[in-house]
Amino acid sequence: MNRIEHWAFAESRPEDADVLSASYETGSVYGFGHPLYYDNVIRTLRGEAHAEVDGYEGLRSLEILIAAYRSARDGQRVGLPLVF
Repeated sequence: MNRIEHWAFAESRPEDADVLSASYETGSVYGFGHPLYYDNVIRTLRGEAHAEVDGYEGLRSLEILIAAYRSARDGQRVGLPLVF
């Protein structure tokens, strides 16, 4: 989850070398972002903060993940927005 194992595009760019340093070790499979997200959700529910990500944006990120899984499974491009 926290390591990029394959990075290949039709054209290479100088920034591609930065990908090697983008992999990192964490104490959890969830990385560093999930605890911060959950903290914001809890504080928002308590009325102590405003949501940093609304439900619509959350659904959009899920849509990207579902499209990636479908593309890998079917071996073809998947357009967005998804049609269910």
